[in-house]
Amino acid sequence: MKKVCVFAIGLAAFAGLAGSVATAAEKAPPPRNDGAPDLRSPAKKELAMQLVSSAENSSLDWKAQYGYVEYNVEKNEAENRGYTAGIIGFTSRTHDMLELMRYYQQIAPSNSLARYLPALEKVDGTPSREGLGKPFERAWKAAAADPKFREAQDHERDRVYFEPAVRQAQADGLRELGQFIYYDAMVMHGPGDERNSFGGIRQSALKQARPPSQGGDETAYLDAFLDARRAAMRAEQGHQDTSRVDTMQRKFLREGNLRLEPPLEFKVYGDPYRIAGAGASK
Repeated sequence: MKKVCVFAIGLAAFAGLAGSVATAAEKAPPPRNDGAPDLRSPAKKELAMQLVSSAENSSLDWKAQYGYVEYNVEKNEAENRGYTAGIIGFTSRTHDMLELMRYYQQIAPSNSLARYLPALEKVDGTPSREGLGKPFERAWKAAAADPKFREAQDHERDRVYFEPAVRQAQADGLRELGQFIYYDAMVMHGPGDERNSFGGIRQSALKQARPPSQGGDETAYLDAFLDARRAAMRAEQGHQDTSRVDTMQRKFLREGNLRLEPPLEFKVYGDPYRIAGAGASK
């Protein structure tokens, strides 16, 4: 599995992440009910999950990732985010894993991972795995069989990343491709306002082009956003490969596929993928 730093929040931005995780949904524009293009539709949301999984897990089978857990996927101490785990790469250093575990505790008080909550609280903000280690890894993998744990991961993915990204994209007048581009950036860079977080990337794009909500051209604006996203990725050692932007998202944009309609053919890390629609194949 070509797992490369799933959750790319800049470590300089960590200080503000706890607040960002807690308030991302509240800061996002309210949901729309006017029939506008919506990545929340079941078929389009499934596409989004598969696309992210191709980049995060080298697989379109995103539902097989609930039990994924790995320490220091960045393979360098400067960017070590501790444990990376689950369907979008919740990490023990950057607070969202702790938020996930607290929610899991709420909906399943007797869950098998509850014993690790004190350790996760202690290592939050650090790359330490004190009190975790192999027993924690085994417990996480086993917990993936629990429907409540999968529900908790889905809930936190949507609350912190998917919903805020889609709402902001709709507020900017973007169709499903733009909504996905925002979501993928939110997953990798985090929901904060720092330069290399989602908010900072969006602000950089706004300096170069206007979104449709401000009378701008959708393609030109998304090009500017992807330029800013690419620069943010290149700022970290663990994200020098920008193919999820170059040969996936930019490819869809060049094809004029602003509604993100299948079939979708693209490459990530040089590997070819094809999503036909109802079914999918690599």
